[in-house]
Amino acid sequence: MGRRCVHVAWILAAAMTAALLLVPASRAQVQFSVQIGPPPACPYGYFPDPPYDCAPYGYYGPEWFPGGIFIGAGPWFHGPAHFHGPVDNHFDPHHGYHGPFPHRGEHDHWDHGHWAGHPHGEFHGNETRDGHGHTEHGGHPH
Repeated sequence: MGRRCVHVAWILAAAMTAALLLVPASRAQVQFSVQIGPPPACPYGYFPDPPYDCAPYGYYGPEWFPGGIFIGAGPWFHGPAHFHGPVDNHFDPHHGYHGPFPHRGEHDHWDHGHWAGHPHGEFHGNETRDGHGHTEHGGHPH
């Protein structure tokens, strides 16, 4: 009787193995999304790359603030499709700027069509960038 049980066990194991081999393999589908949340609340805009720190006054030119509202940068850019605007990279920490930075939640000093103390005519940008932070050289983003 012992041999018969062993023989039945082998038949059952072989049947289960065959059944598993005949079952079609299912493919796992992976889906993920990235939620970036709201844009940083910065008085003079924010830098277009992580950690999206607040940009100091003077980094972005007036084209970035139609009607006094920042059109965004990086993942929150909501300006025109082929937008290109001037920046002054002297105020960029990647270019050696070590001066003060505004804090998130601070209020700007927008006053009747210009930043208080600096009418638009005084802005001197030295670089042109698209809304995602790409620098333009000769009219082409880099």
